Amino acid sequence: MAPILTDRSFDIITHSAEQTARLGELLGRHLRAGDLVCLQGDLGSGKTCLTQGIGAGLGVSGVICSPTFVLVNELPSCDDGPYLYHIDLYRILDAYDALSLGLEEYIHGDGVVVIEWAERVHEFLPAARLWVTLTYLDDTRRCLLFEAEGPRYVALLDELREALFGRRGPRAESAEEI
Repeated sequence: MAPILTDRSFDIITHSAEQTARLGELLGRHLRAGDLVCLQGDLGSGKTCLTQGIGAGLGVSGVICSPTFVLVNELPSCDDGPYLYHIDLYRILDAYDALSLGLEEYIHGDGVVVIEWAERVHEFLPAARLWVTLTYLDDTRRCLLFEAEGPRYVALLDELREALFGRRGPRAESAEEI
């Protein structure tokens, strides 16, 4: 797969669960209250692993595990940072199920929202968001495609590129240094 490199998107391959989590941690350090991160990918593609890293970057307390049966985990920050609202929509019957959970209140609230299986409520999500598609390549490698919609998320991708590669803007790079 050729890398997609624009001001609104890029992809990267991680070579272990630890690298995926560290990438999430770098992303988490740049997230702020009100941000929305939508995750899409098959079972085992690394969505929860990435979210664990995001939580570490945000400095949240508590164990981050897939909220498949509770659907939403609310994780407070250890300091003055925002809450992490980790939402897993794997078990919803339809998009209206998610709305009955109070999805809109979380999305428009004062925390950072990470939604696993976000494609199931695509039509109800704000246009401005960061979309991450995770693809299982083999037992250790995952491809993560980051796509930004809206000025805040384009700026967020620039910050992530700079943290990863030491420069902004589109460029082909390797995940080896994560």
